[in-house]
Amino acid sequence: MTALPNIDRLLSAATDKGEIPGVVALAATAQGPVYQGAAGKRALPAGPDMTVDSVFWIASMTKAITSTAAMQLVERGKLALDKPISEVLPELAAPKVLDGFDAAGEPKLRPAKRPITLRHLITHTAGFGYDIWSPDLLRYEEKKGIPGIISCENLALTMPLTFDPGDRWDYGINIDWIGKAVERVSGQPLGTFFRENLFEPLGMKDTGFKLGEAQRARLVGMHTREPNGSLAPMPFEIPQEPEFQMGGGGLYGTASDYLAFELMILNEGRANGKQVLKPETVRAMGENQMGALNVRLLKTAIPPYSNDAEFFPGMVKKWGLGFMISTERVPGGRSAGSLTWAGLGNTYFWIDPAKRIAGVILMQLVPFADAKALDLYDKFEKAIYAAAA
Repeated sequence: MTALPNIDRLLSAATDKGEIPGVVALAATAQGPVYQGAAGKRALPAGPDMTVDSVFWIASMTKAITSTAAMQLVERGKLALDKPISEVLPELAAPKVLDGFDAAGEPKLRPAKRPITLRHLITHTAGFGYDIWSPDLLRYEEKKGIPGIISCENLALTMPLTFDPGDRWDYGINIDWIGKAVERVSGQPLGTFFRENLFEPLGMKDTGFKLGEAQRARLVGMHTREPNGSLAPMPFEIPQEPEFQMGGGGLYGTASDYLAFELMILNEGRANGKQVLKPETVRAMGENQMGALNVRLLKTAIPPYSNDAEFFPGMVKKWGLGFMISTERVPGGRSAGSLTWAGLGNTYFWIDPAKRIAGVILMQLVPFADAKALDLYDKFEKAIYAAAA
């Protein structure tokens, strides 16, 4: 692994200035890791120092793992991308679309024009959203007494669509439903399927829905950005005995574990001498699977938990089978065709198949798309590419 003191200084400067509480960042080429670093504290004001093996809530970085599990089952003939998902999940046999509210404030629902498929779910084009970026869904939840998705209660999944399947892109509970489909056709709890089919083959020993003693001892605390820009500790934990294991955002893990997952994708499905996915499946996962539709800006409906969020404004973004795809080169950084996504607590990753580079940077603070966190992410990425040049 190469010594990159400029990146060490970059991470330390961000924590020393109080811009972020703590950070772990790793990067690799297809041959293996090229950088690892940690800075700051696991928890403010006086928690233990951050270490590279610290455990984070990786939130929606879970989605790529759940999507990968679904594609393993597509390979095995247990799931199909373009059949109605109601064949596996009868709960989705008659989806309803929310068409606003009547004069009395009651939601107006109509039947969806077409069935939901796995392809719709995996590309976020099924019509599902998240309350955090949808005032209408927030209002619907409040009217019907439905908990937010972080509750991991089955009732949280009983939300209407906001458009007909296939009509648009919107980010939502799609991948939680895919997690349910994985469980249904495999006959296993989602975490068990992950462990046997992904985590053990990839050596991801610290990743899971439930925190063990060893993971809890290295757990990073959540923080919130106060209106004056300062940071404060924030009590937070995903339910450890949930009604359902949240395939859209329930995993805890380390940066090195996630980098092992990224390297499997970078190496066309191979890891530790095992073929976890077929090369052609991995290639399909990194190709546009939403046609003429585009990823759009997510406008916040709950500002304490997310800012308005859009990666690379002005660039056309697509979605593959598990990842957002950048369609243009980022000056000083990733290539066109790179794969990426993120987690609510400001955790981020990218995979660049063209330049054979992958990176992950983990922090724990809200709101999502925090300006200081995004700035550090951008600087870290560009420093990695500068070192690789």
